[in-house]
Amino acid sequence: MTGKQLGLLAAGGSAVLLLSAFIFQALGYAPCAMCIWQRYPHAVAIGAGVLLAIGFAPLVLLAVGAASAATTAIIGVYHTGVERDWWQGPTSCTGSGLDLSSLTGSDLLPSASSGPSNLVMCDEVAWEFLTLSMASWNAIWSAVLAWIWVLVIIRVITHRQSLEAAKPS
Repeated sequence: MTGKQLGLLAAGGSAVLLLSAFIFQALGYAPCAMCIWQRYPHAVAIGAGVLLAIGFAPLVLLAVGAASAATTAIIGVYHTGVERDWWQGPTSCTGSGLDLSSLTGSDLLPSASSGPSNLVMCDEVAWEFLTLSMASWNAIWSAVLAWIWVLVIIRVITHRQSLEAAKPS
């Protein structure tokens, strides 16, 4: 596979992970705040793949894709740690979810609110497979995608260096 094809494969992987998140949401697994945070880097990686496909500068886009995949992997590891009680998470979506600085008047006065709370806790595992949560799976697969992006960068740099070395002096 060429570097461009591998970059498109990695961007496609982000598209699959993002689509999977939306499918789980459609099936009734509402995302927490940290789940949403993990989606943004995937969107950036997909955008890098689209620009790569239409012929924009590959090395910059490959670096953006690698950074995006690594970012969502890191957020996934952080989220997994919050779910497993390895460390504290954001007070706005863990524990009781009561970060008073972010509450509105209707949040403080339940009778003023007409509907049920839609707060999804970041420290609760909503779904898991083989004892790993969605955040854990996102971290694993995003790390694999980041590795693919980095391999492509190495391939492109090596290819450029070999072309430079082959030029007559």
